[in-house]
Amino acid sequence: MTRSALAPAWLPYPESVSDAHHIDPVMWADGVERGGDGVVTVHGVSVAKLAEDYGTPLLVLDEDDFHARARAFRTAFNAAFDQLCGGVDVYYASKSLLTVDVARWAREEGLRVDTASGGELALALRGGVDPADIGLHGNNKSDAEIHRALEVGVGRIVVDSLDELNRVAELAGETGQQAPVMLRLTPGVHAHTHDYIATAHEDQKFGLSMATGRNGEDPPALEAVRFAAESASIEFLGLHCHIGSQIFEAAGFGAAAEKLLTFIAEIRNDAGIVVKELDLGGGHGIAYTPADTPRHPEEIAQTLAALMRAVVDRLGIDCPRVSIEPGRAISGPAGFTLYTVGVTKTVQVDDDHSRRYVAVDGGMSDNPRPVLYDADYTAMLASRVSEASATLSRVVGKHCESGDIVVRDGYLPDDVGRGDLLAVPATGAYTHVMSSNYNMLPRPAIVAVSHSGPRLIIRRESEADLFAREVGLANVPASTPTTTDNGGS
Repeated sequence: MTRSALAPAWLPYPESVSDAHHIDPVMWADGVERGGDGVVTVHGVSVAKLAEDYGTPLLVLDEDDFHARARAFRTAFNAAFDQLCGGVDVYYASKSLLTVDVARWAREEGLRVDTASGGELALALRGGVDPADIGLHGNNKSDAEIHRALEVGVGRIVVDSLDELNRVAELAGETGQQAPVMLRLTPGVHAHTHDYIATAHEDQKFGLSMATGRNGEDPPALEAVRFAAESASIEFLGLHCHIGSQIFEAAGFGAAAEKLLTFIAEIRNDAGIVVKELDLGGGHGIAYTPADTPRHPEEIAQTLAALMRAVVDRLGIDCPRVSIEPGRAISGPAGFTLYTVGVTKTVQVDDDHSRRYVAVDGGMSDNPRPVLYDADYTAMLASRVSEASATLSRVVGKHCESGDIVVRDGYLPDDVGRGDLLAVPATGAYTHVMSSNYNMLPRPAIVAVSHSGPRLIIRRESEADLFAREVGLANVPASTPTTTDNGGS
């Protein structure tokens, strides 16, 4: 068997069995290994044992790896920025993955926590995070969310519109409080990523524009700064930006920082307003496939610090206290999803080419990123060794959608079949938090594995969970039969 002409250019063909069994440390958590028997283990615990004890689909988190990645960001950025601005405040972007345990892990590593809704705020609090170490994002916060943030005393409320700024000031004033506010600006830096995860260009919903109006009106960003600095019910902390996600180079962060630092110098010189904090957001990329080339936090931090030092020296200003918000870069590589194979079939694509389809017991309900963003992943036979030749395969889910694709293109052994376990790396971020009950599939469990062994941190949903909100269920006779298939093994 040779490389398929249908395979994308980035997908390497495994020339040997050892290549097909290779655990790429860039895509997999540090505690993941594969033995000579072909079985994948996490800190010595086999995926077969995990599947037996917890079922599939299953999100497996390397707890130690999460801790190490969180620590790496805090250590690297504090070292790089120590002399420039006294260090960096690292906020874990909890929208990538949040459970009570995950919030606790971030707190234990000295990270603060960034939340994007009242629900995430409640979960961070339940995880024991000090409210002063929590930030609240969201482009359309409800009055209830703003009240809750003020009531518990969050460290920052990130505001990204004049409308919301006025509302926060009004609600804080009614209770005699000062709302701690960061203003989110759009620096006009278009990250080289998917349009739906690029967030700093003008034509999208986030942020206060820094562009002058068509008739010469002051930019909304300047208007917001003036209001925040003068309002008795606003504690103006500083500025915030976020240029997008899956960004591999520091240059984009540096360009955004330069634009905001220039703005900071201008408002200091023109209005005497001193900005003490600057949040550069997150979006640090990870490897989903061999084509991805993420940078180590130390490399990003040192490059960014050097860029910013040159800018503040040129502008003649003190560097504000910097904060960042890594999420995916911490949680993503720490997790992988374990599936059980069901149906397999080969289809003829054209006269010369065929493709093998491998269906698993999950899909777009546990990972919607492929259908939302055309996201690429890879998969590995995780439960045994195979000497079979590698065949271009498409791993698909069990949902009633042709777009229900888990791995669009990957090479798997030709003899992969029913009952085999497949592992998909780099799924710790934006799977659990974006999961759904489409086709009434229960959402998967999450097991955390460390050097101390495995433990369940999110249980698998049951039929009772699926029916829990059905008010009409009270009118269904008790004798009505129900199924017991949870869509897993």
